[in-house]
Amino acid sequence: MLAFVGTWVRARIERAMEVHLAGNLQTILDANVEALREWAAAMRSLAEVLAADDSVRERVAGLVSHAQEKGTAPQVLLAAPGLETLNTHLRPALEARGFQSYFLIDRSLVIIASSAKPLIGINANSSDTLDACFAGNAVVTRPFLLEGPRDDLAGKVLSGQPLMFAAAPVRSRNGEVLAVLGLSILPQTDFTRILRTASSGNSGETFAFDRQGLFLSESRFKDQLKQIGLVPDSPDARIILALEARDPLVDLTKGLTAPKRRSELPLTLGVREAIAGRPGMTVSGYRDYRGVPVAGAWTWLPDFDMGLVTKLDLKEAFAPLLPIRLAFWFLFSLLTLGSGVVFFLMRAANRAALKARQLGQYRLEEEIGKGGFGSVYRARHVLMRRPVAVKVLNPQAGANSIARFEREVQMTSRLSHPNTVAIYDYGHTPAGLFYYAMEYLEGLSLAALIAHYGPQPEGRIIYLLRQACASLAEAHAQGLVHRDIKPQNILLTRRGGIPDFVKVLDFGLVKAPENTEELELTGAQTTLGTPLYMSPEAVKSADSVQPASDIYALGAVGYELLTGGPVFPGTTLGEVFMQHLRSTPEKPSARLKRPVSPDLEDLLLCCLAKKPSERPTARQLEEALEHCVSATAWNRETAEEWWQIHLAPQTAKKPQV
Repeated sequence: MLAFVGTWVRARIERAMEVHLAGNLQTILDANVEALREWAAAMRSLAEVLAADDSVRERVAGLVSHAQEKGTAPQVLLAAPGLETLNTHLRPALEARGFQSYFLIDRSLVIIASSAKPLIGINANSSDTLDACFAGNAVVTRPFLLEGPRDDLAGKVLSGQPLMFAAAPVRSRNGEVLAVLGLSILPQTDFTRILRTASSGNSGETFAFDRQGLFLSESRFKDQLKQIGLVPDSPDARIILALEARDPLVDLTKGLTAPKRRSELPLTLGVREAIAGRPGMTVSGYRDYRGVPVAGAWTWLPDFDMGLVTKLDLKEAFAPLLPIRLAFWFLFSLLTLGSGVVFFLMRAANRAALKARQLGQYRLEEEIGKGGFGSVYRARHVLMRRPVAVKVLNPQAGANSIARFEREVQMTSRLSHPNTVAIYDYGHTPAGLFYYAMEYLEGLSLAALIAHYGPQPEGRIIYLLRQACASLAEAHAQGLVHRDIKPQNILLTRRGGIPDFVKVLDFGLVKAPENTEELELTGAQTTLGTPLYMSPEAVKSADSVQPASDIYALGAVGYELLTGGPVFPGTTLGEVFMQHLRSTPEKPSARLKRPVSPDLEDLLLCCLAKKPSERPTARQLEEALEHCVSATAWNRETAEEWWQIHLAPQTAKKPQV
C-alpha cells in the first residue's frame, strides 16, 4: 500500500511540477512579449515627439530646402547652415533617452543630416520601413547589421555593428512629410534588456531570432559560448546576427564535439517551430544551441518579423524532484516517530512566521496594496494598538530603489497639511528590510468613485479639488512637485467624523528643487507620471516639470470627475502623448451635451493650458474654486448624506483602501 501510494504521489508531484513549469515558461514568454511591445511603442512615441518638435521641424525644413536648391553632394550637405544647430538641438534629447545617433532622410532617399557625418550624402536603400515612414507612420526596426562607417555620439566609429532604429516622419506645417527622422538603438543593450524583463532561475533566458535562426539579442551564456568555441574568445566577439541557434546534437558543455559542421546542423526545436508559425512549448526537453537539455516556450511575432524563445535548463527545472522523492519515502518510513518532530517543526515554523510578520514596533495584519517598488500592509503599533499602513520595499530591490524609497519618506515627512498622507515612522529590520509607517486610511479613491458612481456634481468636484489644492499648495511652497497626481492617488475618507475628506497619496515620484541626486535616481526612466494626466512639458522632458505640471494633472482629474472620462482618451501611449502636446481639450459641456457652469468649465480648461505660465497656482486655483457659483452646493451635510446612502456599513461593499 505504501509503495502504491508513494508511486501515485510521486507521479502527481512530477505532473504538478510539469504543469507549474509550463505555466511559468508561458508567463515569462508573455511578459517579455508584452514588455517588447510596450518598449517599441515607447520608442515610436519618443521618435514622434522629437519629429513633432517645432524647432526640429523648422531646422529639417531648412535642410530639405538647402538640399533641393544646392544639391545632395556630401560636401554641400556638410556645409548646410542648419546642420550643426540641428545636431546641437538633438544631442541632449538623444543622450537623455539613450539613443546612439540620428539620421535624416529626405524624399529622394538621401541622408541629408546625421550625427554620423560619414553617412551624410549616402543614398539609403528603399525599404518597407522607409515607405511606412513616408506614409506617415512611426516604426521600430528589428536589429540589422550596419555595413559602412558610422559615428556614435562620442565620435567613435562603429562599423559592422548590429543596430536598430526608431523612426518617425517629420512634417511641414501643412502636414506634408518632409523627411524621416531615425534614432539608432544598440540591440545588445536596450533591446536585450527588454527581453530580460522576466526570467527564471540561473539558467533561464529569453532570446530573439530572425527567419534564418540568427540571434537578434544577446545570450546570457556568452562566456560559456566562448569556452565551447561557438563564439570567438575576444572582447569584441559578437553574438547578434553572427550566431545561429542550431542544435549541435550533443551537449557541448560536457566537452563533446558536434558530429556535423555547424551549417549542416538543424535549428533548435523552439526556433524551428516558431519560424514555421507554430507557437508552443515543451517541458519534456529538447537540446538548445549549446546542446543542453532545456524546457522551452516559443512564438513568432509577425509585427516584428522575429521570434522569441524562453527556456530553462531541465536540470535546474526539475532539481527539486530528487530531494522531494527522498524526503517522501523517509517521512513515510518514519511516520510514527517523525510525527512528534513534524509537530515540533510546525510549531517552530508558526512562531517564525508570526515573528516575520512584525517589523520593529509594527505587527503586519493584511496586505492591502502592491506596486513596483514594494507592498503596503495594514498593521498595528504593538504598544499603542493604533492602526497604521506599513509600506515595505521589495527585498530584491537595488540600491537606486532603496534610495528612492528613503527619499519618498524624507520628502513626504516634511509635509504636515491635513490633506496630505501623514508619515509616522520608518526604519530597517536587522536583515536590512526597509519600511515606513503612515496613517491608515479607509475609503475610496477618486478612480473608484468615478468607476462606481460616474460623473460627480459640480459642487462636490469643487469641494474635493479645493482640498487637493491645499495639499499641493504646501508642497509647492516648499519647492516640491508631486509629479503623479491622478484619481488613484487622491483618496476620500473620514477624518474626525468629517466625510469627503481628501488625502493626497504617493509622493514616491516627488521632485525637490536643485537636487542632483534625484536626477541620478530617476534618470534611467523614460517618463515619470501617468500618461493620461501628464502635462505637455512632462511629456517632452521628465526633468522640466514644475508646480504647474501638478496643476495640469489636477485639472485633468477635475475634468474626469465632471465628465466621467479622461481629457484625452487614446489607444496607444504615443496617441495620448501627442494629444497632450497638440490637441485642445473638448469643453466638458460639449462632451456631456448639457450645460456646465461657465466659471468651473473655464477654470478646468485654464488648468489644462499648454503653457505652464497660463495655469493658476495651487493657491490661486483654490481661491478661484471657492468663488465658483456651485461652490456652496456641496458641504459637510450633503457629503454626510451621500456617505450614509452609498457607504453605510450595512449596505456598502468593503471600501477600496
